[in-house]
This record gives sequence, C-alpha cells and structure tokens, in this order.
Amino acid sequence: MSNKISERVRDTVVEEVETVRDLTKDAARSGAYLYPIKGVIYFLSHRTLWKPLMSKLAPTLTLGSAITVFMFTVAYVPQAAILSIFNGPLAIFSTVILVLSESSTLLTVLSKTFLIEDALIDTFDGTLLSKNQSAIVAEGRQITSGADSIARLGKILKKPFARFTPNAIIRYLVYLPLNFIPVVGTVLFIILQGRKSGPAAHARYFQLKEWDQAKKNAHVEKHKAAYTSFGVVASLLELVPIASILFSFTNTVGAALWAADMETGDSASVASLKEDNKSG
Repeated sequence: MSNKISERVRDTVVEEVETVRDLTKDAARSGAYLYPIKGVIYFLSHRTLWKPLMSKLAPTLTLGSAITVFMFTVAYVPQAAILSIFNGPLAIFSTVILVLSESSTLLTVLSKTFLIEDALIDTFDGTLLSKNQSAIVAEGRQITSGADSIARLGKILKKPFARFTPNAIIRYLVYLPLNFIPVVGTVLFIILQGRKSGPAAHARYFQLKEWDQAKKNAHVEKHKAAYTSFGVVASLLELVPIASILFSFTNTVGAALWAADMETGDSASVASLKEDNKSG
C-alpha cells in the first residue's frame, strides 16, 4: 500500500515538473515576459503617455506611502516571527516579500477602485493609438482630433476594469500560506499571483475585441504560459514600494504594446493568435 502511494506521489511530482518545464519553454518562446520591460522603456520615451499618471500621481503616492508604512509598522514583526519558525534566517527575505506584496495588493485594490481606473484605460488606449491601432480603440471610445495620442482620446464608451470583489482578497489569502515554505513557497506565491494578473492586464483588449467569456477563457488557456510570464514580471515590478503605482502604468503600456503586436502579428507569441483574431 505504501509503495503504491509513493509511486503515485512520484508520478504526480514528475508530471508537475514536466508541466512546469513545458510552460517555461512556451513562455520563453512567446517573449511575453519582456513586455513589462518594454512598457517601462516605451513609457519613459513617450512623454505624452505620462499625462494620465501625472493627473493622479499626488493622491496615489500619498496613499501608497501610507499603506506601505502602515503595513511594515503593523504586519512585519508578527509575520516575521511566524515565518522564522518555518524559514529560519530566510524569514527576513520571505517577510519583506510578503509585506510588500500585501502593501501592493492593498494599493492596487484601493487605487484602481477609487483613483486610477480611468487613467489606466486612457494609458492603454493612448498606447494603442500611438501604435496606429485607432480602429480597435474606436470600439470602446470616441476618438477626436488632437496633437498626440492622449489628446485624441474622447469619451469612454465601455469600461472593462472590474471594481474590487471579495474573490480577489480571498484568493490572495489562500495563497499566503505558501510563504511558509522556504524560497520555493515565495516563488510559487509570485507565480500564482502572476497567473491571475497576466490575463487581467488584457481586460481592455478583450473588451475592445468584443470577445465573450468563453472566447476569452479559451484564448487565455491557449496562451497560459505567455500570460503567466507577463504577470510574474509585472507583479514583481509592482512589489516595489511607492513606485508600484508607476509600474501599474508601465505594465499597462506593456500590455497595450503586446495587444498591438497581436493585431499586427509582430510578436513571437502571436503566430497562433491570428486564428483568434479571425474568429473574434
């Protein structure tokens, strides 16, 4: 009996390792993990895309600073004490990652709900316009004449970014115990966060394409590795205290650049996406 259980455990582990290996290969081929970095570069080199961020910078930075200071003051010591039991000297690293993740999650939830929803939509649409994708942007908002891509943005006709729901926090709390596992647990925690945030980065794109839920799910499943790799890198960037708000905007730019490449077929990850676009 024990031998059978051992064999099942071994087979399961081998299967999971093979799955992770295949996903890693797919992610590397897709190049999707580069788009958050491309977003940073493109954002910094295109000053017109700064306008939505600058309009919300002061209140969001104030909120981010307050949340980060509060979390490290209140949550760091008790969580470090618990993690030290499981992680030993590595608890310092695990706890910092955990508190930063908690702070980032709170900032993302609160800022996207109350402060920057429209600014992120403007950033996504403005980036698409700067990449000559006016036809798809016109599906979700009015386009006017203007001196730059942001100035051309008219009234928003559709808003894709869902406001905060309890499911997001529940899922986050379910993942938290992974941090009790030294190093590997923290890595898994970030990967799982990335797996959810990757597809969410294209919520606006899916809406502009007018895809229903079934089509979105099929598309994400088909390109699961690409979206996970994008989400992991984007999540890591947004762990940076205070600067997480900046990276929320650069990640949005990166997601829009990826969407633009999907439309033109320039991305290595979108060879098979042409089929999705034809049927969309």
